[in-house]
Amino acid sequence: MKSRTWTTGAVVLALAAAGGWWWSQRQAQAEVQYRTAAIERGPLQVAVSASGTVNPVTQVSVGTQVSGQVRAVLVDFNSEVKAGQLIAEIDPQTFEYRVRSAQADVDAARAAVQIALANAASSRANVSRAQTELAEARRAHDRNVSLVAQGFIAQSEADRTRAAVNAAQESLNALQALVGVSQAQIQSAQANVAQRESAHAQARVDLSRTRITSPVDGIVIKRTVDKGQTVAASLQAPELFVIAQNLSDMRVDASIDEADVGRIRVGQKASFMVDAFPGQNFEGEVRQVRKAATNVSNVVTYVAVVGFSNATGKLLPGMTANVRIVTDSRTDVLKVPNAALRVRVPGAQTAGADEAPADGAQPAPGRPGRLYVLDANGQPTAQAVRLGVSDGATTELLVSEQSPQAGTLAEGAMVVTGVSVNTGPARTNGPRMSF
Repeated sequence: MKSRTWTTGAVVLALAAAGGWWWSQRQAQAEVQYRTAAIERGPLQVAVSASGTVNPVTQVSVGTQVSGQVRAVLVDFNSEVKAGQLIAEIDPQTFEYRVRSAQADVDAARAAVQIALANAASSRANVSRAQTELAEARRAHDRNVSLVAQGFIAQSEADRTRAAVNAAQESLNALQALVGVSQAQIQSAQANVAQRESAHAQARVDLSRTRITSPVDGIVIKRTVDKGQTVAASLQAPELFVIAQNLSDMRVDASIDEADVGRIRVGQKASFMVDAFPGQNFEGEVRQVRKAATNVSNVVTYVAVVGFSNATGKLLPGMTANVRIVTDSRTDVLKVPNAALRVRVPGAQTAGADEAPADGAQPAPGRPGRLYVLDANGQPTAQAVRLGVSDGATTELLVSEQSPQAGTLAEGAMVVTGVSVNTGPARTNGPRMSF
């Protein structure tokens, strides 16, 4: 009886152990679940995203170089203007008086020139008279010298005529010096005329600047002045209007992060959206990458100018644009979700790597990565791979046709993108996710 009891107990224990092993295996299989995705083949685009502002290609700020009260404003917002068209006027009365005063100064300077010319003519006439007197004095002296030699007159008469000759010569020299002074006075008066004419021209220019005209053909997009307002031009000209030269050809000034600016090139295609037209894409291309950096709170950005056609006039200056610039594209490549590159499966079998080059050979292109591919039994196998470009959601998979991995890493192969671990029915906080 005792022996049968021991036998029965042994059988029960064996059955319990076998049931426990079967249950543990079943529970272990139920605890680990793999989320998967297929390797796909198709196009891939790499893009840089940024935000910017819609601006006209050319916009001109119109100001004033003179101060005064605005007498008239002849245009308003959205007014179309032509180059040279009068758009505002400052009260010209003060500047008209300045022109009159400058003109009077010019007239006075010109009269001074005439006076100097008359003085010069008078000096030249005096010189001619002095030359005649000197010649007469010399003839009288020569005659007296001859008479003294013949004994007809005394020596004192010859001495007197010699003194008269010397006096006439000095008088001539003085008058000739006065002629030089007169010539200098003429030059000074003429220079004064040029100076006054310059002041008069400046006064006329200031008067003309009271008429504010449009420098270009375009549309007024900003007006900051009203009739009767006083503007003061000091070190900086006050802004009165902003004129966009052409709203059918516009640009987006996009702020590119310094980490992405190295991939931006002139001519790259770009698309953008604005809040005013949700869901609608506008096309453009990169026309310029400006080298001037902007540092805001230690964040360095560069401006990429994206040009586009605005023939319909839908987009307005100042709109915020969300820009996407395509920096690279692939037409027919293998690609995997980025989640498959981040997941880690502990204890998974590792396949032969495809990235180690032979001695003296060039390394495989791309950057290294790791994927977990499910085999026929549904178990993950780690595969060392080479990766190409990425669009943020998927990444190019570089597999050569001669590679041993070509059969495993083919289109349609299932790769692990996530692992779910079930801790059992006793826990009520749900499955634990492991990536």
